[in-house]
Amino acid sequence: MKVAVSSSGTDLDSQIDPRFGRCSYFIIYDTDNMNFEAFGNDSMALGRGAGIQSAQFIADKGATAVLTGNCGPNAVQTLSAAGVQLFVGQSGTVREALERFRSNELSSTREANVTDHFGLQDGDPAFRPGTGSAGRGMGMGGGRGMGRGMGMGRGMGMGGGRGMGRGMGMSGGDESAGSAQRGPTKDQELSSLKRESEELMSRMEDIQERIKKLEKGK
Repeated sequence: MKVAVSSSGTDLDSQIDPRFGRCSYFIIYDTDNMNFEAFGNDSMALGRGAGIQSAQFIADKGATAVLTGNCGPNAVQTLSAAGVQLFVGQSGTVREALERFRSNELSSTREANVTDHFGLQDGDPAFRPGTGSAGRGMGMGGGRGMGRGMGMGRGMGMGGGRGMGRGMGMSGGDESAGSAQRGPTKDQELSSLKRESEELMSRMEDIQERIKKLEKGK
C-alpha cells in the first residue's frame, strides 16, 4: 500500500510538516517495496482550498493512508470520501512516523483536529508557521518534487526528469535511483483553478443562504 506523509523535506529523515494542506512536500511511501517519492506541494500557496486540493492529489497518487500533524475539516471530508485513512498528531521525522505506522501503533480518525485554513496568518496564504514571515516557495526548483527511491533496481526519471537521490532503507538503506517530478502542466493548473473556483462559489452560496436566514429572523 502507499502511505502519504506531510514533510518539510524530500527524504525520510525530514521532519513532519504539521500542516497537511500547506505542507512543503508530500512523501509517498510504498510499504510493499519500500520505495518512495517526494513531491512539492503546489497547493501550499493557495488562499483557500489547499486542504481539498492536497487531499485530491494524495488520492490521485494512489495513497490509501495519510500521516500528518494537523488536518482541517474540508481535507478530512475529501480524504474520507476517497477512502483514505487519516492519522493525525504525528511529529518527529518521516521515517519515525512510518515506523510507527508499520508497527500498527497508530489509530486512524475521521475528525479534524484544526479549523479551516490552518496555517494562514494575516490573510497571507503563503505564511509559514515559525518563520515570522511569509514566503511563496512552491517546493524546490519552482515546485518540482524530488523522488528518492528505496530498494533494488534502477529508477528512471518520470516526465523526462533525471533520477535524483539515494536509497534509504528503513533499517539501513541500499543505493538506488529515484525520479524527478515536473511542475503542473497548463491543463493541471487550469483544472486546479476550476476546482478552487467551484469551492469558492459553493462557499459563497452558503454564506448568502445564511444571510437570508438571518434577515428573515429579524
